[in-house]
Amino acid sequence: MPYRRLPNTDQARLRALQTAITLGQKRDPEELAFSTKSLSRLRSFYTNFETTLIHHKLARTQQEKSSNAYLETVKKSRIYLSHFIQVLNFAIQRGDMKASVREFYGFNDKKSPSLIMDSEVLEWGKKIIEGDHKRVTHGGNPLYNPSIAMVKVKFDQFVDAYHFQKTLQSNTARWTVKVAELRNEADEIILDIWNEVEEHFSELSDDYKREKATEYGLTYVYRPMERIKNSQSKINNEAYHN
Repeated sequence: MPYRRLPNTDQARLRALQTAITLGQKRDPEELAFSTKSLSRLRSFYTNFETTLIHHKLARTQQEKSSNAYLETVKKSRIYLSHFIQVLNFAIQRGDMKASVREFYGFNDKKSPSLIMDSEVLEWGKKIIEGDHKRVTHGGNPLYNPSIAMVKVKFDQFVDAYHFQKTLQSNTARWTVKVAELRNEADEIILDIWNEVEEHFSELSDDYKREKATEYGLTYVYRPMERIKNSQSKINNEAYHN
């Protein structure tokens, strides 16, 4: 015998609520298979839940849409910073500069700072740009290929994208929390309505009861072995009639 399966995704929850609220709009309260109390609770909850799901989807879509452009901006900034540090180290290796100039930038050995994490790009980008300004102010010659001006252009683009992406992530997280807060109430409302619907049709035969309950959005599924038996039964019936 098939068993009732409650919604386990937010979209499935929304569909279940939509079915019940549509019937509540089409039929008089006394014609419904669930109580006016449940209908009232459903109506006060539904719009908020639907709106929250829409905002959550929009926030997530916007974040995902912005992600590729953001990753490209991070990549560019990382490359320019890395190449600038290499040029600096090459100049020191050639003897054009003293090794002590690295102190302007916040590191004092040949090992380049890590730029793997976005936060490291943010940290070291500021240090490299400010450090090079100090070095030149103290009489140092400008470096080229890339110039610090070009490094700054790419870094400023990254900073803008970084903060924008953080805002999108924060927005998505905020709506994710709101959806989670409403999910339990959605499950409670669906469970109460479905229980009332099944109780309303309890005197009908099992098959007819499930047929009527399905009109209210209730979902019934067969267990694996039951599906096999049901399929075999249909095959046997078709073979018999043929």
